[in-house]
Amino acid sequence: MSLSKSGPASSPLVVVAAVADVVLILVFAAIGRDAHARDGIITGVFLTAWPFLAGAAAGWLATRAWRAPMSLRRAGAGVWLGSLIGGMLLRALTGQTVVVPFVVVALLSLAVLLMGYRALYRIIRRRRS
Repeated sequence: MSLSKSGPASSPLVVVAAVADVVLILVFAAIGRDAHARDGIITGVFLTAWPFLAGAAAGWLATRAWRAPMSLRRAGAGVWLGSLIGGMLLRALTGQTVVVPFVVVALLSLAVLLMGYRALYRIIRRRRS
C-alpha cells in the first residue's frame, strides 16, 4: 500500500482509514454511554455516534482525505475537527446535550482516537523504511 504525495492513496488504505474512523467514533460513543450508564446499548451508541459520524464524513469530503488518508494534517485533523465541530453542531440542532465538559472530553478523545492511529501508522511505516 503505497502513499505518494502527488497521487491518491491506494484503495485498500482508503477503506481501512474510513472503517477505522467509523469504528473509533463508535468506540468513543460506546465508552461515553457506558460511563454514564445509559440504556439501549446498540441503538444508544448509534444515537450518540451519528452526529460525529456525519461530521467525520464532512471532514473527509472537505479535506479530500481519500487522497492521503493517513496524513495527520490533512485527513487526521480534518476528520477530527469535522467530527468534533459537525458532531457538536448536529447535537445542538437535534436537542442533544452540548455542555463544555462534554466538548472538552470529545475534543481530547476524538483527537487521540482519530489522529492516534494515523500517528502510529506513520511511526511504523518510518521504522520499516
